[in-house]
Amino acid sequence: MGVELVRGVKLSDVAEYAYASVARGVVFTAGACPLDASGETVAVGDFAGQARQVMENLEVALRAAGSSLGQVAKSTVYVRSSEQADLVAVWEVVRAAFGDHDAPSTLLGVAALGYNDQLVEVEAVAVRG
Repeated sequence: MGVELVRGVKLSDVAEYAYASVARGVVFTAGACPLDASGETVAVGDFAGQARQVMENLEVALRAAGSSLGQVAKSTVYVRSSEQADLVAVWEVVRAAFGDHDAPSTLLGVAALGYNDQLVEVEAVAVRG
């Protein structure tokens, strides 16, 4: 089967990579970013606002790959901050999006992310189905 690269048609094409890939039923997403459909960073300066957009974009990428948030096996959450309060604000949004599905996750504070004004990024490994 190999690896199938998935590009969600409802997501911005500003990123120079596929938003997800599938290998033998496993879905690997790129880091979902707080970009709108035109490729603009949303909620500048707002950790929770960016986290909401990130989770919406992650859901779109997973659906395009035949998966969903409920099929995520592991996620990684990146927050451009060294303040624990900022990490907690993002985590609360991420946890709410996953609901009762409490798959393993790693929450990290980082020095920089890829887009102008970007504060949050979430990547995931999921299964199809």
